[in-house]
Amino acid sequence: MSAAAYDLVVIGSGPAGQKGAIAAAKLGKKVAVIDRKEMVGGVCLHTGTIPSKTLREAILYLTGFSEKSFYGRDYTLRSEVTVADLAFRVQKVMAREMEVVRSQLARNHVATLHGGARFLDPYTIELSSGDGGTSTLKTDRILIACGTRPAHHATVPTDGERIVDSDQLLHGKTLPRNVIVVGAGVIGLEYASMLTALNIKVTIIEARPSMLEFVDREMIDALTYFMRERGAVFRLGEKVAHVGYDDKQRVVASLESGKQVHGDWLLYSVGRQTNADLLNLPAAGLEADSRGRIAVNEFFQTAVPHIYAAGDVIGFPALASTSMEQGRLASSHMFGAVFESRPNTIPYGIYTIPEISMVGKTEQELTEAKVPYEIGIAKFEELAKGQMLGLDAGLLKILFDPKTRKLLGVHVFGERATEIIHVGQAVIAFEGTIDYFRDTVFNYPTMAEAYKVAGLDGLNRL
Repeated sequence: MSAAAYDLVVIGSGPAGQKGAIAAAKLGKKVAVIDRKEMVGGVCLHTGTIPSKTLREAILYLTGFSEKSFYGRDYTLRSEVTVADLAFRVQKVMAREMEVVRSQLARNHVATLHGGARFLDPYTIELSSGDGGTSTLKTDRILIACGTRPAHHATVPTDGERIVDSDQLLHGKTLPRNVIVVGAGVIGLEYASMLTALNIKVTIIEARPSMLEFVDREMIDALTYFMRERGAVFRLGEKVAHVGYDDKQRVVASLESGKQVHGDWLLYSVGRQTNADLLNLPAAGLEADSRGRIAVNEFFQTAVPHIYAAGDVIGFPALASTSMEQGRLASSHMFGAVFESRPNTIPYGIYTIPEISMVGKTEQELTEAKVPYEIGIAKFEELAKGQMLGLDAGLLKILFDPKTRKLLGVHVFGERATEIIHVGQAVIAFEGTIDYFRDTVFNYPTMAEAYKVAGLDGLNRL
């Protein structure tokens, strides 16, 4: 057993771990990051954000999805899209991004230690290598950024073949014709919409009566309509009692209501389980909830002051973008650097087809809080750029105070939503008014011009 001293040890090399480690290194601290060699870059790079968003782009390209409004519903770049076609692009991007992560850590003199981590006490971590060897690390501070894995349930026996979780989706050899998606959270809806773009019939089963309750209802209604147009079936308020195979070896999901849903595959995407259960948290004086989430304060400190946690391991919103910022802010606080957070300007991006993105308050939140507001709307199909891109769906909605005219929220549904949301994010951050969009010259033709159209629409309503 050997021992080494670090100012900070980061458990996990995903977005939160990377940015937390680099932020501390830039303050002149001696930093080490622990992760398994094959998982450098974390879940974000290997099974989450990067592969799923790359898969989305591959589907849009290979199916010619965005060109169908010009060339007809039957237009496609390839007559048959295979799993190999989709996996090729995903693997290329993952390999490149892994090198970027390794380079960033090395360039900032962050030590990368390969293996598994577990606490021996609040200041000591045991590192287990793949060959069975162990070593110990002594450190003054610790950042837990160990990420998550798909949650499983006894009623859904995932086998990695036709009953799969989101990590196993590209493991098959051929694409199915019908898929059952259990869970209409962000991950479930993203994959369900991608499958419908491949002309695969999808049935979405969700135990709650509504989907993505933190998202503006108009955006969810638009997505639901668009997916139904592509053949998706939504079974909301339905719980899965049992999953198995019928006598024809098709997957069958039996619901508590007595219904049965059949498909070639079943994708189980009901939440995530954090990897904190692998860390021996009690030895550090910590505990987690049933999903492994660790409670933190506004500075990302756990109940043990020198131990911080960031990223998916602390729960919602569990986005790569927010995780990066949480890691940076955690390191800033632990080493006394400038700490500034703007939670009201955090954008959310949901990479369905089409995308949804938002920043600020929703109509539901403002109504519940009894805050008066007015709206301004722009439809993508009415923009010159939207016509050029063949967009037959899309909407940008601005919420603003009718007296002060300050922006309260921006919500976008449609292709490139996650890009153009940042214009609204900037205006909310500097506490601008809807007049900004009236008085600003936007390039023409662009999708960003939707802000001027929506701004003028909102002012006309006054």
